[in-house]
Amino acid sequence: MKKQPQTTGDYGIGQMVHVIHMTEDVSTLNKFYQEVLGGLGYFCPDEPNYLPIEDRYATLWMLGDLCVEVMAPKMPADPAKPVGRFFTKFGQHLHSVGYKVEDLEGLGNRMIERGIYIGKPGGGRLEKMDPDVAYFYPSPKDTAGLMVELCQHDMPNDPRDLDSWSSQVQLWKLHPLTIERFSYVTLGVRELEPAVQVYVDTMQAVPVEEGIDPDLGCRYVTVQLGDCLLQLAAPTDPDSALGRHVAQYGNFIYSLRFKVLDVDSAERWLNSNGVGTHRPRPGLLVTDTADSFGVPFFFSDEEIKGDPFAG
Repeated sequence: MKKQPQTTGDYGIGQMVHVIHMTEDVSTLNKFYQEVLGGLGYFCPDEPNYLPIEDRYATLWMLGDLCVEVMAPKMPADPAKPVGRFFTKFGQHLHSVGYKVEDLEGLGNRMIERGIYIGKPGGGRLEKMDPDVAYFYPSPKDTAGLMVELCQHDMPNDPRDLDSWSSQVQLWKLHPLTIERFSYVTLGVRELEPAVQVYVDTMQAVPVEEGIDPDLGCRYVTVQLGDCLLQLAAPTDPDSALGRHVAQYGNFIYSLRFKVLDVDSAERWLNSNGVGTHRPRPGLLVTDTADSFGVPFFFSDEEIKGDPFAG
């Protein structure tokens, strides 16, 4: 059976079509996703796709129910192009997320009415949505630092849109990482309340859980945005990994977290494949970013209170 995405808000924000992981060499990171994380490559996994207009290479992977787009600029990176500019500034790092929206025109007009900057394709500020626009990026300055693509389309040949998906997604539980499902992407922010306001009031995200995580040194609010959870996290400890990230980058996408069946199994597998890890507490495992291409991957058997995707 195909995946049946949940939607939120009046405009039908739905499936997270992908999260982009920027790197310096697509083939090297592909190997990590396939051999270590157990990913399924479904778009150009053997020969990365080159897009001349963006001067970049890319492939698509499924990791549980999360689609990851591995991307790298053609080297040497051209800082005059968006992909090259991002890599020149941030290096290997999470780049952005993307969501399919049922009423893209309506959502865009809502965001414009609330003062969110949406750029025209040829430059300048969009004052009203064109019904023919297939996708747009609101300014990260107005989305608490998150670069997010909002679009009308699915990813081509997305396994989640196939009738075999309900069977295929179970296979990740049999891998040593024992991935049950994707939990959330974390956005690190300096101030929590303004970030929550952007997503709850403007994008109609649904609050799920809030609290303080002393082991990770942060205050957080987790919201449902479409068919995915988004955690907004503000550091309470400047010496924590999140605190250092926010100090260096400001409001910026930070990490990926997965619900797993067996944290010990995930730890043994990652360590045996040369990926360093640490455990802030028994039910939570975090990769060392030096071994996971600039991205902290979190693996946990902990439940999220009020998780709409549980069960």
